[in-house]
Amino acid sequence: MSAWLRAPAALGAAGLLIGAGAPAQAQTPPAAAPRAETLVVTATRTEMPAFELPASIDRIDGEAIRDGRLQVNLSESLAGVSGLQIKDRQNFAQDLQLSVRGFGARASFGIRGVRVYVDGIPATLPDGQGQLSNIDLGSVDRIEVLRGPFSALYGNSSGGVLQVFTEDGQGPPTLTLSGAAGSSGVWRAGLKLSGRDEAFSYVLSSSAFATDGSREHSAARRRVANAKLGWQLGADTRIGLVGNAVALPLAQDPLGLTRAQFKADPRAADAAALNFDTRKTFDQSQLGLTVDHRLNANHALQLLLYGGQRETEQFQAIPVATQANALHPGGVIQLERRYAGADLRWRISGTLAGGPSSLVLGVARDGLDEQRRGRQNFSGATLGVEGALRRDEDNHVTSLDGYAQASWRPLAALQLNAGLRTSRVRFRSTDHYIVGANPDDSGAVAFSAANPVLGASWALSEGLRVYATVGRGFETPTLNELAYRADGQTGLNLGLRAARSRNAELGLKGRLGAWGEWSLAGFEVRTRGEIVTLGNVGGRATFTNAGSTRRQGAEAAWRARTLGDLELALAYAYLDARYRQDFLTCAATPCPQPTLRIPAGNRIPGVAASTAAFSAGWEPERGWRAALELRASGRVPVNDANSDAAAGYAVVNLQAGYLGRWAGGRWSVFARVDNVMDRTYAGSVIVNEGNGRFFEAAPGRNWLLGGQLVTTF
Repeated sequence: MSAWLRAPAALGAAGLLIGAGAPAQAQTPPAAAPRAETLVVTATRTEMPAFELPASIDRIDGEAIRDGRLQVNLSESLAGVSGLQIKDRQNFAQDLQLSVRGFGARASFGIRGVRVYVDGIPATLPDGQGQLSNIDLGSVDRIEVLRGPFSALYGNSSGGVLQVFTEDGQGPPTLTLSGAAGSSGVWRAGLKLSGRDEAFSYVLSSSAFATDGSREHSAARRRVANAKLGWQLGADTRIGLVGNAVALPLAQDPLGLTRAQFKADPRAADAAALNFDTRKTFDQSQLGLTVDHRLNANHALQLLLYGGQRETEQFQAIPVATQANALHPGGVIQLERRYAGADLRWRISGTLAGGPSSLVLGVARDGLDEQRRGRQNFSGATLGVEGALRRDEDNHVTSLDGYAQASWRPLAALQLNAGLRTSRVRFRSTDHYIVGANPDDSGAVAFSAANPVLGASWALSEGLRVYATVGRGFETPTLNELAYRADGQTGLNLGLRAARSRNAELGLKGRLGAWGEWSLAGFEVRTRGEIVTLGNVGGRATFTNAGSTRRQGAEAAWRARTLGDLELALAYAYLDARYRQDFLTCAATPCPQPTLRIPAGNRIPGVAASTAAFSAGWEPERGWRAALELRASGRVPVNDANSDAAAGYAVVNLQAGYLGRWAGGRWSVFARVDNVMDRTYAGSVIVNEGNGRFFEAAPGRNWLLGGQLVTTF
């Protein structure tokens, strides 16, 4: 075995998870201790006890996501998941910065390197680019976060998997009203109606959110709506329909700050953001249909169909002089995207050599059509407006995947899991802007891989399990990473290759009765052809392959509900992510030829070497409630040269509230203060930003007041 088995404090993963078949009931207090029958579906696509799985997996329940929170960003409630680093940029033009064991840290906007699903529908497109903006946290039932080798069984760019499951309607009609308001002009209002009438269930929810922003030029407005309907057709067939829509009519982009700017005024925006009025707007809507049909006691089929559209316009801070080059695509990006897919799955359960077994066979087909236009971000002497057309192309991405996952318990103490996923992802571009010196840049490229995973879990005793897992994964470049070339030439960067990795994990899971559950895990990931940021100026990034990298580390987690109503949780993660080979990158942009040598041993930028979280909450079924949260992070390198870094930090958050009940429902109010000590720190960084604008400031001390009213008719 390699060095990760000898890493200090080896280990981490958290298998605290969910009764997948039982919707959360807010009026039912949590169990006094974790239950052996707790089930999860993300690792194996079938319900299995989380404690027995050879995988690192966490579950966050819907009430924990909503209780005493704004309910806008996942960073509010996922900061305590070991191995997951989720940064709120305070910039709704760029989305959250999310990474799992270092995968996804290079994303200049959106989510990449981590697969995201909402009710089984991919929120990650077939090229590997994802986003979280369409999730209505007011209707979430639970979130499962999977880390380690089994993530690869979800296909391209699955360094980790984040699955969001919204509530199923239950019981009589129930109306939920929620709202909150606080610092920086932030407010949110939400409405939800749910229920079940014999064979028909429904959950309808919507919310509106606005903020003036904690930094200059960072205001945003957003509206989200979600609908989930279900029909039970007899004993063996269920049909589900999920639709959601999100509109972002305003999202200002303050850009990052240089070290000097950050020290002078961390709440300021860069002057280029003001000059060009950098901002983004988008609209998205999608619809998904699921059909579950049980053929008999041992065989079941599931069909998923989905489709949607997303329109985006983004104004960037590209200088006018730079756009004078006839080959430059302009400073305004306009995207019209249409996407659709299907997933057909066959589940088989039975026995093998006397032990229970299951097999899942599936095939998935996904497609994306993109119309990409580039325009100048000026007209005459006026900046920050749509100007002349400079780019016009149609891009297409298709993926075809086949997968198989098997589980078998040959002995009472031994659980075996294995899987294989084959993937083929094809990119094709048709150029319509062939003007003067601007040539025809049409082209195509394809990537394929076959990724096996094998894991075993052994019960050393009733309350202690050891497990080991190995597997392979791969990650293609996204359309946005292919979109631009560092040398200033036109067309897609079709020379960019897919990254391929080998992943191993060893862990322990334990139960302490009334003192909860704990987990430890050690891991190592070796990657060939790591995709890295070559240059990033004015919000526009270019990419290259950097040879091999190694991520190794340890994670630990503990959670307990004890002493009646006291909820305690502790998580720690250590990550040593480094380049293993020298490579060349750009010292400036444009970059006809990379000349800056990055030596082997440098840390991969964008991730902290260590993170920790602790929370303690007094959560009775009714009456006064209170919670304390501690969040800490080590320093974060901002570029491949490791010439600068965002300093480490530790913050304290406090919350108090009251929960009341009556015969027809319940009500609650809360107050919270985040960053109680008013620390100044960079909440996120922009990796390899060419102008040195690496730092994005987190809010100082800020407050929030809110409440909720739930009534049943």
